[in-house]
Amino acid sequence: MDVTEVLPGLLYQFRFVVGQAYLWRDTDSLTLIDAGPPGQADAIAGAVGQLGLSLSGLRQIILTHFHEDHVGSAADLAARSGAQVLAHRADAPVIRGEMPGPPPAVTPDERALYQQIGAAASGLPSTPPCRVDTELVSGDLIDLGGGAAVIGAPGHTDGSIAIHIPAQRLLFTGDSVATNRAGQVILGPFNVDRDQAIATFRALADLDMDTACFGHGDAVRTSASAALRSAVRDERFSFAP
Repeated sequence: MDVTEVLPGLLYQFRFVVGQAYLWRDTDSLTLIDAGPPGQADAIAGAVGQLGLSLSGLRQIILTHFHEDHVGSAADLAARSGAQVLAHRADAPVIRGEMPGPPPAVTPDERALYQQIGAAASGLPSTPPCRVDTELVSGDLIDLGGGAAVIGAPGHTDGSIAIHIPAQRLLFTGDSVATNRAGQVILGPFNVDRDQAIATFRALADLDMDTACFGHGDAVRTSASAALRSAVRDERFSFAP
């Protein structure tokens, strides 16, 4: 697992073989946005310790959607820390293990990448069900970074969310937005409803932000609004390696 400081002293990216998570540091608590694939709790706890922090300070885990590379270690981390788990009410039953999640409608351009990711994830343990303490809806406010807004971001999954922290000019998009290997901002692949995902992408691009953090790919640390709006203008809605 690689650790990158995104905003000095405030925000860190944890990158795994598949997917990534983010650790936000408030004055008296920590928040994890997504929890990585299954089996990564020890690595996350170790990384938190190397930052001079403790997992005992983890107050909440916000899950942007139900996919295994985002919720895989949530149950273990929540049990170790006592953190509250927050997720959109549409994805909460899947996260709890009460029902299966719908598969993505993989496009021809995405098929090779989908198979590659599936092979990389094949050696991981299964994802255990995780409790969801708070079921979120669009418009909810979270005590995070001076006040964070939950933005419904359907399309990737029905209950995908983005988290916007206006005071920090910061947006977490989950998998609704991504960057490719060339560093270009693109529509996140593997959506259950591609048209809805594009509508979400357009809506997120209307927000004011300096920094945008994605479920896959490098964060945009400056002029993030311009980067997303450029992607919309150029209709970068198809995966390109």
